[in-house]
This record gives sequence, C-alpha cells and structure tokens, in this order.
Amino acid sequence: MAIKETTTEVITCKNCGSTAVVKFGTYKGVQRYYCKVCKRKFKVDDTLFHMKVPAEYVSSAVSMYYSGMSVNDIRTYLKQEHNYSPSNSVIYKWIEKYTKLARKQFRDYRPQVGDVWVADETILNLDGEHSVWFYDIIDKDTRFLLASRVAISRTTTDALRLIEDAQKRAGKAPKQILTDSQNSYIDSIEKTFGSETEHIQTTPFKKDDKDSTSEIERFHGTLKDRTKVFRSFRDIDTLIDFTDGWLVYYNYFRPHESLNGKTPAESAHLKYDVKDWADLARLPVTKQTEIQTHTVPKFTTRKAKIPMDKTMSRHRKSRKPKEVDLGMGIVQGKHGRHLRLN
Repeated sequence: MAIKETTTEVITCKNCGSTAVVKFGTYKGVQRYYCKVCKRKFKVDDTLFHMKVPAEYVSSAVSMYYSGMSVNDIRTYLKQEHNYSPSNSVIYKWIEKYTKLARKQFRDYRPQVGDVWVADETILNLDGEHSVWFYDIIDKDTRFLLASRVAISRTTTDALRLIEDAQKRAGKAPKQILTDSQNSYIDSIEKTFGSETEHIQTTPFKKDDKDSTSEIERFHGTLKDRTKVFRSFRDIDTLIDFTDGWLVYYNYFRPHESLNGKTPAESAHLKYDVKDWADLARLPVTKQTEIQTHTVPKFTTRKAKIPMDKTMSRHRKSRKPKEVDLGMGIVQGKHGRHLRLN
C-alpha cells in the first residue's frame, strides 16, 4: 500500500515572523491573515493591502510613467504582458499615491554634496497656451538635485526660495554657485549666504568646463523629454506633485551614466534600501496607519485647486476716468461735458 505524502504550508507573519496566525477572511478575493503576536493583518501573496493587483503591476506602471511612457502605452504593456487593462484613472491614482509615499520616504535624507552648485531655470510649455518656469539647483560633483521649484515668473523671490530649499536639504553653504546672467539670482544668493558664497555668472557654452552650467542644461533637456508624453497639467497642484515625484526618481532611482551607473544619491554617500518603485510599493504599512485606516472616520477637505488659466491671467483694477478742466467750471469727462459742482 502506497503512502501518500502531504505537505502543509506554514504561514508566517510578514511583519514579525511569527507562525501564530489565523485566517481573517478575504478582501476582493485575496486571503488575509491575522497575527496573534503583533496584532496586525497581512497577505501572503504579492498584492498590496486593500488592492487585488500585484505590486509588480503598480510599480511597473509608476516606473514607466516617470521614465517617459504615456498612460496609454502603459495600459498596452500591462495588457500584453499580464492580460490586465486598468483604466487611465486607476493608473493616475497609482502614480499619485506612490509619488506621495516616495516624497515622504526620502524627505529627511541629507546628502553629502560638494562645494560647487549650479542653478538655472527653463521654461516649459504645458498645453500650448500656458507656460511655467522650472527653477532647479544641483550639486556639480554628485549631480544631486538639491531643490526644484515651479514658478509662473522669474523674480528674486522665486530664486530666493529655491536657494533656501537647497541650503536646508544640504545643511551647508557652498563655496560657489554658478548661474546664468539672470538678475534674480544676485540678491537671493547674497541674502541667503552673504559673502560666504561666491556667485559666478556663466554660460553652458563656456570653454572652461569648470565654470560651465552644462550639467543642469542637460538635466533640463532630460526633464523636457520626459514631459512631452505626460498629460497636460490642469492646475498648479498637479504640476508640483509631478515635480516632487521627478525629484525622487532622478536622485534615488535613476542611474546616471556620468556617475558610472550610480544614482546621484549613491554618489552623495546616502544609504537607503528603497532602490526603485517596486521596493517602495512593498514597504509594510505601519501599525498606526493601519489602525487609523479602519477606526478613524475619513473626513477630508480637498484644497481648492486653482485652474491654470486663472493662475496665469492678470487682474487689473478698474481706474477712475480722468476729467479735463476746460475752464469756466466746465469739465470734459468720459460721458461728455458737464458743470463741476463744488
């Protein structure tokens, strides 16, 4: 008589490694488990919590988006490779969700950058009618993007906020800052660093590469290439979210050819475990966040978004029509001549 051998799979908790787990129902067809030790719920497959889509699908979509693929091309890829075709709105929700997670994950990192920074600005056409300015400042040695700012004008205030953000991220003052001949940098650098930092105005085509802004010009070329296939930004908030996501992608996920395949963050001696969007998608949800998700009512107030056309438009105050004194108490006004009543 043949003996049939059976194998029982042991389920271990993703969070604490305990085997004291029990089944805790299903959510959208995916089996969930409850750990008696750490009091947390988890899933044993590759799907994300509160989602029935594998993490690979989500991370691939976000990665392809920031690499320059359109949403329609992303849908085509998922359909061909995984026989899954999400709507455009679903993909946008993935991008919005993990852009915020990426910004939160890396907001407290302090790179070890050099003493020469390069600042520049470029104009970006959004939808054929509206344009905005991208202010950026990078470290010349590590190519680390220290700060990025979206503005609808080129003023000293815009440049000042960029410089202050870069100083906060680096935790130091550089010895030199290279810029173009734009006047908004003069007062902003002086106000932030004083005589501690030398301001050098130069061009990307200077023969001496030491004082050239070619690095950030190449960065802006890369940025424009990526935004060609992105959706038209309907408001400033959406544009700022994209800029924050791009900053994380450029610094932490995208290898740089001139850095021998390293990312700017690795060249700046930063140690981090989240190397790509897939690692970010697989980060465990904290216990406090999970408790709040199920016990705290969600009362959210959406911030009013300013349409791009209203943001760009100028509002002029109505002026009181001028009157011309013709003598003898007669004045010429907007609606003809009349007597002045004193």
